[in-house]
Amino acid sequence: MYVEMKGINKNFGNYEAAKDISFRVDEGHLAALLGPSGSGKTTILRMIAGLEQQDTGDVIVDGNVVNHIPAKERGIGFVFQNYALFRHMTVFENIAFGLRVQKKGKKEIRDRVMELVELVGLEGMHKRYPHQLSGGQRQRVAFARALAPRPQLLLLDEPFAAIDAKVRKELRIWLKEMIAQVGITSLFVTHDQEEAVAVADEIMIINEGRLEQMGKPVEIYKKPKTSFVAQFIGTSAVLDDFDGFKGFEEVPKGRKAIVRPEFVEAFKFETIK
Repeated sequence: MYVEMKGINKNFGNYEAAKDISFRVDEGHLAALLGPSGSGKTTILRMIAGLEQQDTGDVIVDGNVVNHIPAKERGIGFVFQNYALFRHMTVFENIAFGLRVQKKGKKEIRDRVMELVELVGLEGMHKRYPHQLSGGQRQRVAFARALAPRPQLLLLDEPFAAIDAKVRKELRIWLKEMIAQVGITSLFVTHDQEEAVAVADEIMIINEGRLEQMGKPVEIYKKPKTSFVAQFIGTSAVLDDFDGFKGFEEVPKGRKAIVRPEFVEAFKFETIK
């Protein structure tokens, strides 16, 4: 199951949230939408889910244009930043919610829920309520609930933003392993480049509604296509005047240079008396 966006544009009044966005994420891949806050990442995710309607362009899931298909009929699982669990429901009931909407039988619901409880590592916790769980455990419940109806595609909006740093790193590894185990095509939004590099098979750099570059993490780091990507990924410094620096002899005058620390060599010159 693959997902594709072709020529997507979306405006909110005078604000351009998406400007001619086109990309494809192949079956079984985990892709990250990475960029600064307000760059349009979540809007792109919501248009795929059907929670926002694009002004122009097509959203394609497994070869089918889904532009006018309601969100609930697109076969897409969505994990929200703030978990969005039902506080009055147990872990079991939260995970079972989508299956009950689909009017599945009691045995099928129980078997599927308990399968997912085990998959996400919450054995013995299915009778607890959200307030009895840690942030990491709540996010696992949200993940299981999104997977329960067997969606064609999984979308995650900043899934680790509300979790402390130590647990966040553990959940990154867990998520990557779970996606690989389940084999579902997935996209997640983040503004954390370390997170994107650690988890994603492919990264899409989004800036001011534009797709600046898409590729594997190493490819984007080593071969940035725009000055924004070069400065956004990794640590860099901008040289306004690079006259006299080794390696810049053939660079045209009047241009700035973006330099990363690993490419800098320092030399000590001794004065000859």
